[in-house]
Amino acid sequence: MSKNQLSWILVSPALMLLLVVGGIPLMTVLNFSFHDVFNQSNIFWIGTDWYQDILQSDRFYNSLGRSLLFSALILAIEIPLGIYLALCLPKRGIGVSISLICLAMPLLVPWNMISIIWIAVLNEQNGLIGTVLSGIGFHLDWKFNPAHTWLTVITIDVWHWTSLVAILCYSSLSTIPSPFYQSAAIDGASRFQVFRYVELPKMNQVLMMALLLRFMDSFLIFIEPFRLNAGGPNNSTMFLAMDLGEEVAAFNYGPSAARSVIYFAFILCVAWSFNAVLNYQNRDNRKLEN
Repeated sequence: MSKNQLSWILVSPALMLLLVVGGIPLMTVLNFSFHDVFNQSNIFWIGTDWYQDILQSDRFYNSLGRSLLFSALILAIEIPLGIYLALCLPKRGIGVSISLICLAMPLLVPWNMISIIWIAVLNEQNGLIGTVLSGIGFHLDWKFNPAHTWLTVITIDVWHWTSLVAILCYSSLSTIPSPFYQSAAIDGASRFQVFRYVELPKMNQVLMMALLLRFMDSFLIFIEPFRLNAGGPNNSTMFLAMDLGEEVAAFNYGPSAARSVIYFAFILCVAWSFNAVLNYQNRDNRKLEN
């Protein structure tokens, strides 16, 4: 038996599990997207009608624009902030463990509790942040002011997920050998030059992974804006996932299935693009090594 055959045999249980938990539900959703589903015994073929209705509706493009804007703002804040935090962490000693534990604490909070915690913290009567903001004369009206609602949702996401970017970047920084820094010091390199030519190339692939993870998660954000203001005020935080949630809650199986397939295809294209960029970078690195 060849090593290739042995590899396929060893990986086959995982592939079967992936087929059961991912492939079968995906095929079911794809099938529903081409039907008008009243119940399990009343399913009628309508072709691509649901797709045409969604792709021709202003509601879809408005939600898509809001989701893309939110993801762009999240990436513009969390990636630089995560890099900065990673650079500020100590490189050795007990401070490393303490810093990483403190940094990872927001990631340990259950996703369904995040909005509840922040609503309590932002309460102007007894919440810590709400009381402080009210004391300095700033009224955070996240219920009726769209700008304040966006600010709150972005703050919640940055608090929760910047740690992931920082930890990923720190994992790359910790693998840089000390002679690299010593050579840079001998050459009189500035702090920016050390970052540009020593640290950033080492973090390159990790940053691409962080970009992909944070884009996918932020693009389909749901629970935070839903718990905070249910997509309001005036649908200002009605993102794509919330549109899908409304269809599912209304038992509109056909339209919700079509939306799911469209979102899945979009995310798949983004993931493929990131993979293509990584492969291109790997080819360039191999050429430089040769």
